[in-house]
Amino acid sequence: MANMLEVKHINKTYKGQVSYQALKQISFSIEEGEFTAVMGPSGSGKTTLLNIISTIDRPDSGDILINGENPHRLKRTKLAHFRRKQLGFVFQDFNLLDTLTIGENIMLPLTLEKEAPSVIEEKLHGIAAKLGIENLLNKRTFEVSGGQRQRAAIARAVIHKPSLILADEPTGNLDSKATKDVMETLQSLNRDDHVTALMVTHDPVSASYCRRVIFIKDGELFNEIYRGENRQVFYEQILDVLSMLGGNANDLSSVRL
Repeated sequence: MANMLEVKHINKTYKGQVSYQALKQISFSIEEGEFTAVMGPSGSGKTTLLNIISTIDRPDSGDILINGENPHRLKRTKLAHFRRKQLGFVFQDFNLLDTLTIGENIMLPLTLEKEAPSVIEEKLHGIAAKLGIENLLNKRTFEVSGGQRQRAAIARAVIHKPSLILADEPTGNLDSKATKDVMETLQSLNRDDHVTALMVTHDPVSASYCRRVIFIKDGELFNEIYRGENRQVFYEQILDVLSMLGGNANDLSSVRL
């Protein structure tokens, strides 16, 4: 398998009255078709890392390669095009536009690329059927539940078949049932359509749906673990690493999946 994402020796320091190094020599790669979570305590550098991979922020040194290309070396218009084509985003607060229907929100990436309306319709109904939200397409965002909104956001993120999905705390605003729905949606897209996804999360239940979890602490790679066949076992391994990290995992360890 080819590497979809390569993170090479990334450093990032935020200057201010007190400078602080958010990332120190972080390196890892993600293969095409992998579903990976990044975990770590608050302030460990997870969000900085995601922002650098998504080109929202720039590293001080080091390289990010997505499909072999370094987006940080592109000029602004090419970078905007690269982001639209290669990346799909899923956010904690859904980032759907209230003025549009659910269907119009999902179609947005294709509308921006000026795809033919017939092609857009076909792709919209295909992805909506796959995610079980066909009956929501004419509804407004405030007429559907949080879990349904996040599934719509996932549909929008994958409709243009990007190389890489970047998810930032996608279950952060959801209850446990909606979390399960959303994570099963991401898991099935990964398994059936080989969607490559990188997710930052603080939730061990969500992370247990991934194939691999990378842990960072104080801006450095701390550990990584891979899932076997049993998700419950993986969940308990995640809790073990989080407790070593000094996270707040202890109060979660009695949860059964």
